[in-house]
Amino acid sequence: MVAAAVLGLGTVPAMPAASAVTLSPVIRAPAGTARGELIGDLAVFKGLPYALPPIGARRWRPPAEAPAWQGVREATDFGPTCYQPPNDPRSIYAWKALPMSEDCLSLNIWAPTKASSAPVLVWIHGGALLTGSSADALYDGATLARQGLVVVSINYRLGVLGYLAHPDLGAESPQGLSGNYGLLDQIAALKWVQSNIASFGGDPSNVTIAGESAGALSVLYLMASPQARGLFAKAISQSAYLISAPELHQARYGSPAAETLGSALAEKLGTQSVAQLRALDAASLTARAAKAGYLWSGTIDGHILPRQLVDVFDRGEQVKVPLLVGFNSGETRSLSMLLPPLPADASAYETGIHARYGDSSDSFLKLYPASNLEESVMAATRDAMYGWTAERLARQQSASGANTFLYYFDHGYPAADTAGLHGFHASELPFVFGTADRTPPLWPKVPTQPGELKLSAAMVAYWAAFARHGSPDVPALPRWQPYGRNRAYMAFTDAPHPGTHLLPGMFEFNEQVVCRRRSSGDTAWNWNVGLISPPLPPAAGCR
Repeated sequence: MVAAAVLGLGTVPAMPAASAVTLSPVIRAPAGTARGELIGDLAVFKGLPYALPPIGARRWRPPAEAPAWQGVREATDFGPTCYQPPNDPRSIYAWKALPMSEDCLSLNIWAPTKASSAPVLVWIHGGALLTGSSADALYDGATLARQGLVVVSINYRLGVLGYLAHPDLGAESPQGLSGNYGLLDQIAALKWVQSNIASFGGDPSNVTIAGESAGALSVLYLMASPQARGLFAKAISQSAYLISAPELHQARYGSPAAETLGSALAEKLGTQSVAQLRALDAASLTARAAKAGYLWSGTIDGHILPRQLVDVFDRGEQVKVPLLVGFNSGETRSLSMLLPPLPADASAYETGIHARYGDSSDSFLKLYPASNLEESVMAATRDAMYGWTAERLARQQSASGANTFLYYFDHGYPAADTAGLHGFHASELPFVFGTADRTPPLWPKVPTQPGELKLSAAMVAYWAAFARHGSPDVPALPRWQPYGRNRAYMAFTDAPHPGTHLLPGMFEFNEQVVCRRRSSGDTAWNWNVGLISPPLPPAAGCR
């Protein structure tokens, strides 16, 4: 129980002697003793190390267990962000630059002061496995914690430092593995939570992992990884993308082997060995690797990630836990880099689609007609990446017997709609976290109108209820039905609206496309959609 008597609340002067004092919560956990800050009815601890960072000459190794720290650790500041390329200052997602370090494996905790065996939500930030930080104000856990949760947010290694696969690294590994270091960091953080969260008032048997975008992809990796079994009881996946990933030793699905990709990157950087890569400055290495155009991904290695995610879920090998999953109506409105160029006119569009989709082109054009080219181009990529992923996960997790809930975030507000960003990628986050006043500088400003506040309160309540008992049941709100045979979902527009059969035909069409690409063995199912799609392989073996 995180209460004054258990915490050993220390009295720390915040002002001159004549003024009031602030009580600072002190937690004694297996990892060590930490002093946080008291914010109203919450005890908040920041920058707690969960593993030893492999840096310098030890770079690209699994995280090592950290020994208990000595003395009282001051935990009032976020830890450094993991190295990443500079933000594009024009991006709506860009924050002011934060301090960066290879010594970045830390986590943050928001806990009600009276918490005892409370449900735990562990948040994994997004950013394409290349950028992002647990220090982003958008992810402040206070509002969710005031729903009775213990909220944890984590950093993990990113980009070249987190996901490089290379033959030299495989030679160092007893199992011949390389890559997936950022994923191993996430697993280490979950192990730390299992060992320590009870000291903060959390229940280690009731942990929900949650993330958005690359954080949601990480949730799927964790559901698929044998190394993460038993570390969580529920999962939330917001705007995940169930794309093909490189395999460690062999070229497959249109991608060279991950080790081949790593060797090619090392050559581009002018290095001949991992030892030379380790000698490079981390900041320079990170920026140069990103500039070289390498796309960071988990690696299918037969151990940490045993097989392609679609195969894991098809075979029922994923962990069978309750799942809340969904996507946004305008995912690609803010992700123009994923879209093919607009065709010159409707005729060029239809000609291009027929050339690429062959006997499935009429089905494509029915869903994504030439009558509104811009909207169709955006919707086709949205559905191929995010919509198909969400519904596929809902179908398969539901079929496994786990409670599964699908959502569709289709909310617009004046600043977003004026900018052409209705329901854009990640736009649900300030509503889920109750942080509409803490969005990045160029993010379309969410108005503080009663309707916006009410929608946010509903989403906070649904997410907290799911973390609490695996079902988003909130008595005062519309009932969110499990996905089930009716293909039920919850639409978030101006308010929560239950529905069934989301975007009819969308899932079936994209499932057929992916099946044909998987059957061919040489085509990726990523963002190669519409006019940048390779010719669709034959339908043999696909129903």
